Amino acid sequence: MSQADFDYHLPEELIAQHPTSDRADSRLLILERATGRITHSTFRQLPDAVKPDDLVVLNDTRVFPARLFGRVVESGAELEVLLLRELEANDWDVLLRPARKARPGTHVWFADGFAAEVLASEPGMTRRLHFEVSGDFWQWIEALGQTPLPPYIRRGRTESAEDRDRYQTVFARVRGSVAAPTAGLHFTPEILARLRHTNITLHVGYGTFMPVKVEDPSLHRMHAEHYEVSQAAAETLRRQQEAGGRIVAVGTTTTRVLEHIARTRGRLEADSGWTDLFIYPGFDFRAINALITNFHLPRSTLLMLVCAFAGTSTIRKAYEEAVSERYRFYSYGDAMLIV
Repeated sequence: MSQADFDYHLPEELIAQHPTSDRADSRLLILERATGRITHSTFRQLPDAVKPDDLVVLNDTRVFPARLFGRVVESGAELEVLLLRELEANDWDVLLRPARKARPGTHVWFADGFAAEVLASEPGMTRRLHFEVSGDFWQWIEALGQTPLPPYIRRGRTESAEDRDRYQTVFARVRGSVAAPTAGLHFTPEILARLRHTNITLHVGYGTFMPVKVEDPSLHRMHAEHYEVSQAAAETLRRQQEAGGRIVAVGTTTTRVLEHIARTRGRLEADSGWTDLFIYPGFDFRAINALITNFHLPRSTLLMLVCAFAGTSTIRKAYEEAVSERYRFYSYGDAMLIV
């Protein structure tokens, strides 16, 4: 296995820069793993594409406006800060750009009453920041922060008004992610009302930005992300398995939580903690039976997970057809149902 196994050609114009006018208007490619058969639909028709007794599992994490712009007090240089993970009160792991301008001891000003000091430097662009705040930290974040869009969505330093709403699922509940679980962006209340579903939580963190830098992907190490599965959700999941019904995971984040628990606990049960599970071809799936997912970047851990579930050659053919049919790719793009 090598990185090249997960490469494909994508015309740049197929990278979606904006969401569809209606969430449910996204296209839906339906792929049958056993036969490789592909059919084309729209996400609005998802309830007709799954079985009536399927259980759809959603990640209810909520994206917060984690992108900040500030200035280095000592030099006046501009800095972009991406909040990654709260370590303790007002102390955060962050990504800083340009990192060379933010050595330990550097002070960063965002607004009067909201500043920070760089406490420690980690490999790459990661830093530990201590925020010096007048008032409530989260009120400042809501006021000054921007939606942390991926770099292939080109908004510059100004987010679009639509991003606060559309880079968020309609079922988002628990604040904590710096990237959306994008397979969930297509759902509407009307679609959810026609499905049997339950929620779990995984807060999407730094791992979603991490490229695979080693030629052999099996040597890649994921950053841990926090998850929680409630007792009610666990009981629903267990009853589904005991009845022989399918579990349909919405997104790679949901998949990683369910498969992590199935491997570490022996069955699906209530749990919370951290997972750095990396799923790539050869993985033994123990929890999910179908997957709803977007179209992912070449050579990414997300694409490797999808290849593990459906087979690398099968996914390669499906992606070739999606390109040929002019599907929209990545976060604001179209979706795939793998059964």
